[in-house]
Amino acid sequence: MTSEKFQAKCRALVLDYANEHLDKSDHIQPITLDGVYVVWYGKVLQNHKALLSTALPDGMYYELTYNGDRCELYFDAYKKWENCCIKEVF
Repeated sequence: MTSEKFQAKCRALVLDYANEHLDKSDHIQPITLDGVYVVWYGKVLQNHKALLSTALPDGMYYELTYNGDRCELYFDAYKKWENCCIKEVF
């Protein structure tokens, strides 16, 4: 599988997931593929991993991992709870 094919598949999967899980009470319109973007991507041997997010204001991000040995794709959806700065740790 090429990097481009993997990332395109990931964007399509995140698009479907995000639109299927919209909270109807928020009155947010479904997004298009243009609203899904790859934040980070890496490939080692036959394995791929990508972190993705969307333009939705829901704080979600997604991790997709392709295991090339088993031809399996793992999909994880996460919610960002907090972002803080910790100064002078060391």
